Amino acid sequence: MTHPPASDSPAGTARATLPDEQRAGFDRLVHAVTAARGKALGAVLRGQLPGVEGVRWLRSEGLPPTVRAAALTPGQWLSLHATWLRLEGTPHAGVPQRGGGKASTTHGHAPGAQAAPRWF
Repeated sequence: MTHPPASDSPAGTARATLPDEQRAGFDRLVHAVTAARGKALGAVLRGQLPGVEGVRWLRSEGLPPTVRAAALTPGQWLSLHATWLRLEGTPHAGVPQRGGGKASTTHGHAPGAQAAPRWF
């Protein structure tokens, strides 16, 4: 279970403005972003948003990719959450889709690949 951010933090202030049904998702996002202490937000967002969406979000907020999560304002947390919700069903790194990210064949090769036949 993910703990909510401290109420006196920027993330906690942002959380207080959200409807109850969005708070659990917001808490998961905050935990994922803040768990990587010391990491640049650009790198952290690669695992949370698909493709280049993290870089786009940073640019739209006027933030460099080297900024840390601690520097985000309540408004930026809300903006990040809105972007995360909008892209929630989009496949991205770090989150396997249905099938667990495994090869779909039973013989251990990638989908569509076949072992070379042996002719003795």
